[in-house]
Amino acid sequence: MEENDHDEEYFDGHHVRTLCLILALANQLLSAFGKSPLPIDNAQLEQLVTGLITVVAALVNWWENNSFTQEALAADELYKTLREKNAKSVH
Repeated sequence: MEENDHDEEYFDGHHVRTLCLILALANQLLSAFGKSPLPIDNAQLEQLVTGLITVVAALVNWWENNSFTQEALAADELYKTLREKNAKSVH
């Protein structure tokens, strides 16, 4: 990894963390002044949160269980070869 790649990742992460902090502070201030930052009821919020958790879990599992990179595809081939060799040596 080049030094510039690391700096870009840090720079992007820094901006994301800063934006999250600003949103959290704005939410806290709105709540402190009695304003509802999200004009939805508890049932809608529960559906939104559980739906989001389901989508995130599905995407993570889909990504983890599929080979997209060249390295992952090569590892799959190596695994297949090793399993075949192991099956032949057992029989």
